[in-house]
Amino acid sequence: MKTTYRAMQVTTPGSLELVERQTPVPNAGEVLIVVEACGICGADASDIDKADPTLQPPRVPGHEVVGRIVAVGPSTPSIWRIGQRVGVGRLGGHCNECNECRRGRFNLCRNQPTVGSSCDGGYAEMMIARATGLISIPDELSSGEAAPILCAGIATFNALKKSGAEAGDTVAILGIGGLGHMALQYARKMGFRVVAVGRGEDIVEDAMKLGAHRYIDNDRESAADVINAMGGAKAILTTTGNPTAVTALLPALAPEGRLIVLGIGKDPLPVSTGYLVGAERGVIGSITGSPFENEKTLDFSVLTGVRPMIETMPLERAPEAVQRMRSGDAKFRIVLTIGDQTNADQ
Repeated sequence: MKTTYRAMQVTTPGSLELVERQTPVPNAGEVLIVVEACGICGADASDIDKADPTLQPPRVPGHEVVGRIVAVGPSTPSIWRIGQRVGVGRLGGHCNECNECRRGRFNLCRNQPTVGSSCDGGYAEMMIARATGLISIPDELSSGEAAPILCAGIATFNALKKSGAEAGDTVAILGIGGLGHMALQYARKMGFRVVAVGRGEDIVEDAMKLGAHRYIDNDRESAADVINAMGGAKAILTTTGNPTAVTALLPALAPEGRLIVLGIGKDPLPVSTGYLVGAERGVIGSITGSPFENEKTLDFSVLTGVRPMIETMPLERAPEAVQRMRSGDAKFRIVLTIGDQTNADQ
């Protein structure tokens, strides 16, 4: 195993620097992963911009990580073996002690690290990970394909499962980007009538290929009017943090329908209480999922042929990749490919 590894760290908030680090040794309940691929998520921009400038060593971002175990710390469960291909998502591993863990709600654990934010992530050739946060990767998926599913995939897959919609119901997806393009595929494979809501005609062909039955350009027509003419939406999944866009679509929610919020914005979301009470509508948030739920998402993706649309770039071009993500030019997810994947641990 190499004694050093390359990593992209946030030396100063807002910028990335390629550095050489000493190879770490996993502690109890941890593993050392040689990273093969790491997806770039919108949340990475916030992690990079808001990184603690006093932290030493500086933080390494990235939370859609796929690689192979090359070292195992003491007391790590035997299901994790050297050479095994695993993934790590945004949630870095539950504690198994808090009330939420005791209830089996591991995704809501209050004591787990946030990968790429409160602990180092996958913009690197190696990373340490808690065993409780590990996800087994199916052989049918390449590392580059699997990486975005560990965040964008499970976030949308779990949100749709919580939506209360049944096969044949109308589901609207607001925002056709990194998350939205996964949501369209999952919604179609789950048997929903899928309405994609975006801005501009440049996305319509992709939206239809990804699974939408109908694309609505918010710049040209009222999405709420169109969806209401179809009978209303049993669920609206929003991937945007723009409260104005979300509020404009709310009138399309059918009685007993649910708005599922994935996009995080700075401004509050105004919702009329009378509108909720009068037809028993609901608004809920949804946060990724546990490693077990992540594995179900990966398996569903294999079974149904759902794949992220990705562009790949090498680790040393991470600053360029992040800027491309920020600009909205990525189509639809950028994945950093890292190292020689045939001999990654040599």
